[in-house]
Order: sequence, then structure tokens, then C-alpha cells
Amino acid sequence: MPRLALLLTTVIWGATFPATKAALEQISPLSFLLIRFFIGTLLVLLWLVVTQRRLHCNRDVLRASALTTGFLFLGYVLQTVGLQHTTASNSAFLTALYVIFVPLILLRIDRRVVIATVIAVVGLWLLIKPNAVMNKGDLMTLGCALAFAGHIVCLERYTRRVDAPSLLVWQMIAMTLLFLPAPWWESAPASAFSPTAVLLIGLGVTGVLATLAFAVQMWAQQLVPAQQVALLFSSEPAYAAWLSWYFLGEVLDMDGWIGSALIVLAVMIGAFGG
Repeated sequence: MPRLALLLTTVIWGATFPATKAALEQISPLSFLLIRFFIGTLLVLLWLVVTQRRLHCNRDVLRASALTTGFLFLGYVLQTVGLQHTTASNSAFLTALYVIFVPLILLRIDRRVVIATVIAVVGLWLLIKPNAVMNKGDLMTLGCALAFAGHIVCLERYTRRVDAPSLLVWQMIAMTLLFLPAPWWESAPASAFSPTAVLLIGLGVTGVLATLAFAVQMWAQQLVPAQQVALLFSSEPAYAAWLSWYFLGEVLDMDGWIGSALIVLAVMIGAFGG
């Protein structure tokens, strides 16, 4: 059951790429993230009230929340800012490399991991063609993949040691507070926050559906090892590429499709590495 739930959440994670890409045509990235996590915070706080669950505030929970939030914050900043400089499908494929980074961080390195890394490098070469100009958005997205890998590893450890719902709530609150200066920092105009259809859909997908997906992940990682979580999430790029094609009209050339296929192969091999 938890594995099936994680597999279904990848549809939502995949949908966040084109939804965010479209919303960034109107609003700056950090301001978008502020609204996204504010909505998510309201949802999890409402859930606490409705279910009458106790919010734990001990040292272990707060320490775990601080560490996991650090990785999550870095990942979302790099991913969202990078998405302004690369395509939604590229962002999805490069983000998926956390499937390789997870076993590397856990020091579960064997022949399969090495083979997966080589295949991934070849796939990246074909996908983003670094022999010409390395897109800074692609580099940022690789950094976000490392950050998300760290987050997955932390969740494997801490969701089994502290109260997982409280860990979720404190992460959402901390993310909202970290992004509070965003409108001032970006000098965002009032028009950027106009409730257009594109912005509302983007916030609906990322602020509501992705928060629910995140809650499912927090629950499932109490039961499923990090590498299996990464494996299940490896289907995310396929959803993102299809949704980007359908909603944004993005097209990959032949090299891009071959590179994308190699990256998917690499993340599948890497997920079985330990």
C-alpha cells in the first residue's frame, strides 16, 4: 500500500513542473514559493485542528525539522529559479538524478551504481548538449537533485525516530517563514499576484496537491527504505515530460529523447544499487 501511494504521488510531482513553469511567466520564483508553502501550511494546520492531533515541539523534532527543511529549502530554490532558465521536461529529468545520489549519500555503492552514473552522464550530455553552452538552469537543477536526495535520506531516518506529522508541520511552517522576504527581495509588482487562471492552477497543483503528496511521502517513508522511494519516484520524469508536451507544447529532439531514455534507465539501475 505505501509503495502504491508513493507511485501515485509521482503523477502530482510530475504535474508541478509544467504548472510552475507556466506560473513563472507571471510571478517571480521565490514569491511563488512563498504563496505555495503558505497554502500548504494552512492545509496542514487545518488538518491538525480537524484531527485533533498533538503538535510535538521537543528538541528532537525541531532538530530533525531544521535539517530536513534546510535540504528542502535549497532544493526548491534551485529547482524553481533554475526552471526559469531551462525547460520543464529538462528540469524533471535532471531532478530525477536524486535516484542515483541517494545510494551515493548512503554509501551503498556497488557496480550497478557506477554503471548508472556513467549512463546518466551520457544521457545528460545528449539532453543538454554541454559541449556548446552549459545552461545555468541545468546546473541549478543538478544542485536541487542533490538537495532532494539529502531530504529523502533524512526522511528515512527521522520519520522513524520522531513524530512524522509534527515533522511535516514544522517543515511547512519553516519553509513559509524562510520565503517571507521574497516579495521584497524580488521587488515583485502587485500585478504578479493577480489571481489569473494560470497562477491559480499553478498554486492549486503545487500548494494543495503537492502538499498532500508530501504528506503521503512522510507517511510512506516510515515504512519504505530510501532507495525504494527513489526508485518509485523515478517514474516522475515520464509524467512531467508528457504533461509538458501536452500543456506547454515542449518538444525534445532525437538526441533529447535518447538522452532522456538513458537518464530514465540510469535512475532505474541506480535505484536497485543497494
